[in-house]
Amino acid sequence: MGLDNVAVQWPRTGRFYDPVAPAEFVDFGDIVDMPRISAPTAALAELIAKTGTVRATAYTELVDLLLGLEGVLYATDAAAEDEDPVIDPDGCAWVAGGIERFVAGHRPHGEAVTFESVSAVLRSLLADGRLAEQQLRWLDSRLDALRDESGEPPQWNFTCAELAVLAAFYRRCADRGFAVYADA
Repeated sequence: MGLDNVAVQWPRTGRFYDPVAPAEFVDFGDIVDMPRISAPTAALAELIAKTGTVRATAYTELVDLLLGLEGVLYATDAAAEDEDPVIDPDGCAWVAGGIERFVAGHRPHGEAVTFESVSAVLRSLLADGRLAEQQLRWLDSRLDALRDESGEPPQWNFTCAELAVLAAFYRRCADRGFAVYADA
């Protein structure tokens, strides 16, 4: 089993969180009919449209790298504070914003999102910032940690469109005041 991120009502009204009705995400189904949409992008959009859920397992390493924390989609910080693995609406806005900024920065590198292209985009974003040397050293250590025992990088195979759909899910939750429950 993997990690699901399920849109839920915020705040909870009782002991449990109530799932958001899939009707809140039905328009994601329109993405499936777009010309030249990749199969993974269509599958993600269709799942969101039907269930208000993202199968987040495939995205965890990438999102953690982009946002600079561990366990973002697992809501590990929230779990420690609140005992519930939930990303609140403000956290959803933060997740969406980070992914959106990455996708915008990746466009000049093409549609395919790979370990190498992620590295190039993050290097260019960090090189212009304050404390660039320190941040680039941090990035190098994070990238090295993602490599396997033989030094091979993860075989990420995403597209900008797929990540834009992922960001749109969290943006929708933020804009409508929903939270995301991390169901592992």
